[in-house]
Amino acid sequence: MAMLARRAKRALRVLREARMFARAMRSPRHPILAQVVVTRRCNLACAYCNEFDRVSPPVPTADLLRRIDRLADLGTSIITLTGGESLLHPELDSLIARIRRRGAMAVLLTNGFLLNRDRIRRLNRAGLDYLQLSIDNLKPDAVSKKSLSLLDRRLEELAACAEFQVTINSVVGAGGNPPEDACTIAMRARALGFTSTIGVVHDGAGQLRPLEDGHRDVVGRILRLAPSLFSFAQLGHFQENVVRGLPNRWRCRAGGRFLYVCEDGLVHYCSQQRGRPGIPLETYSAADLAREADHPKPCAPFCTVSCVHRVAMLDRFREEPHDALAAILDARKAHDPGFRAPAAVRMLSWAFLGPRRQEGAANAALRALGVESWDAGQTSGLGRRPGRDIEGRP
Repeated sequence: MAMLARRAKRALRVLREARMFARAMRSPRHPILAQVVVTRRCNLACAYCNEFDRVSPPVPTADLLRRIDRLADLGTSIITLTGGESLLHPELDSLIARIRRRGAMAVLLTNGFLLNRDRIRRLNRAGLDYLQLSIDNLKPDAVSKKSLSLLDRRLEELAACAEFQVTINSVVGAGGNPPEDACTIAMRARALGFTSTIGVVHDGAGQLRPLEDGHRDVVGRILRLAPSLFSFAQLGHFQENVVRGLPNRWRCRAGGRFLYVCEDGLVHYCSQQRGRPGIPLETYSAADLAREADHPKPCAPFCTVSCVHRVAMLDRFREEPHDALAAILDARKAHDPGFRAPAAVRMLSWAFLGPRRQEGAANAALRALGVESWDAGQTSGLGRRPGRDIEGRP
């Protein structure tokens, strides 16, 4: 029964993910992802982290519920609870349940040390969709205690009990540990059935901290660990440039499609660019979303904040679907010459990215997902742009 429940929840989560993607393709102005700080206090003190303290009380629950409601009113698709250490908030379950009741996907960032079977089951009941934790090394050191040796038992409990998707982020450049530690962590995550990602340590402004050759090699090996089509494209191109110290040419949508809401209820570009724009969420408007999404960010070329890049990638799909898909396929085929796009991807390409005669199929798909009908004026020409099809043909 437990396995059936997990499979049913996964199927519903995939459906809601598809609805989120469809909304992002149709509407250019609602926030796709917001991170909300629930407490600054943390039970650890990682030397590279600038997002915690040891003394702050939890943000009052009533304030957080109002912020969740305001984000939902703005149309936010995904709301992430973060810290500090999120699990230190005493009413975390009610916050997750509120996110779900307001129709958004609920995500939790945690260091994992406070997890146990009872806590995991409570997160299941609250309706959590995703949990992400980062592991920096195999054994604790002076820089970080977030170690596989200390967290592996909790990972096994997550594998046994969690009805939400778990992502393990292995970090390179976090201390003096061998870079191969990150590969071992990624392999362990996949063995337990989790998603694995790779993170690169940044400086206090979210900017690139150059990596040595051994670290760059490890990042490449992890990116090639049986990647999914879209995660490979996003992380592959972005992080391959990051680890080589090269700038990325992209359009940051922070403040519009991505929001970071601090413990004081102010909206910032991201956790590493606090203070801009610094507008209270309660007064944040559609005009603010539009202005900040279009505003160039001087920190963008050497930014390492991958969640903001993911959001920008969705907008690139909306604005330049053929070019975006072609770039993804080209990058994948460069690593795997025999690669062929999955059948589901080819079908979606036919429905959403083909000539105008296929707009009926796109409308039907959007209706099935509970999203309003296709509106070419709002989707910047999706389905009309000339270019290559999903297999790269003109």
